[in-house]
Amino acid sequence: MSAVDFDLTQMSVRDCYKLVCGIVVPRPIALVTSIDAEGRVNAAPFSFFNVFSDDPVQIVLGLQHKAPTVPKDTTRNLAAARHFVVNMVDEALAPTMNDCAIDFPPDVSEVEALGIATLPGVSIPVPRLAGAPFAFECRKTVSLAFSNSRELLIGEVVRIHARAGLVDPQSLYIDTGAYRPIGRLAGVQYCRQGEVFEMKRRTYGEWAKTQG
Repeated sequence: MSAVDFDLTQMSVRDCYKLVCGIVVPRPIALVTSIDAEGRVNAAPFSFFNVFSDDPVQIVLGLQHKAPTVPKDTTRNLAAARHFVVNMVDEALAPTMNDCAIDFPPDVSEVEALGIATLPGVSIPVPRLAGAPFAFECRKTVSLAFSNSRELLIGEVVRIHARAGLVDPQSLYIDTGAYRPIGRLAGVQYCRQGEVFEMKRRTYGEWAKTQG
C-alpha cells in the first residue's frame, strides 16, 4: 500500500477533526469546572488540552462553540469569568467524565444533575471535583479567537491539589501506578496507562563515544 498525504486546506472541518484526533494520541483529559453568571457549577471534559509552560505554570484549553453564535457552556462562562479548575481524570473518574459530556441544557449543572461531590477552591472561587486525583486551580491569562467557533484559552495554574498517596511532597515524585490516568484516543475510544518504560537521555559526550 502506498503512503498517502492530506491537504488540510481542501478538507472539511469534520474530516480534519477526525484525522487529527486519530493521529495525536493519547491526549490528556481536562475535566473543567467553571461557574456561570447564575452561580451554577459546570463540568465539561476537554481533550484539546495540555500544559505548555513551567515559569509560570500555564495550561492551554481548546474551546469550541456548538455553532458559530452558540458557545458551549465553558466557553461562555470563561468569557465572563477569570477562574476555573482543571480536574485530571483517572480510571475511577472516567465514567463521571463521560457523563459530563451529556448535552445537558445550559441552565442545568452537570455537578448537580449527576450528584458529583465537590470541594471549595482555596485560591479561587471555583470548586474542584472531590474525586479528581489532581486538580489545578487556574486563573485565566488570555483567550485568543481563531475563528467564530474556535478559541485558545491560556490559564495560569496557581494551586495544585493532589489525592493522598499520589505524590511525594519532598521529592515531588508522582506514583504513576497509583495515579492510573486515562487518555483520549479517537471517537469513543480511550486508553489506560499500560506498560511504562524508561529511556535515559544521553549527553553529547556519551553519544560521541558510540560513534566510530
